[in-house]
Amino acid sequence: MRTLFLIAFLTVSSLSFAQEGVTVSGNAISITEIPPIWPGCTGNAAETKACFKKELVKHVVSNFRFPKGYKKGTVKEKVVVDFVINEEGKPQILGVKGGTKVLQEEAKRNILAIPQMTPGKAGGSPRAIKYTMPFTF
Repeated sequence: MRTLFLIAFLTVSSLSFAQEGVTVSGNAISITEIPPIWPGCTGNAAETKACFKKELVKHVVSNFRFPKGYKKGTVKEKVVVDFVINEEGKPQILGVKGGTKVLQEEAKRNILAIPQMTPGKAGGSPRAIKYTMPFTF
């Protein structure tokens, strides 16, 4: 009986002190991922996520420069950049695929120019959140 009481107490205690964003359902534990917050975005998680997407697209479009020798509409190439917003809120390139080296470098430059932001979280701790951004030239 004492052992059963101790197990019940420890279970209740651990659930009471669970971190933000952690859900326990039966034998499954799920951790809610909270995306990074773009400077100036406010609101609940859904609003800041939508704002992040909108601001990222705006950033990519407004900061894009065609490399020397390329003109808009003359290139039919796609470059895909995999990156994270790291635990410090800064962009970090994981990989780049497609296109020429020059176009890849422009896509990387554009992503690395993303402003410092509030990092994403998972389980209440800062976490690197992964994104994939396609650039179609």
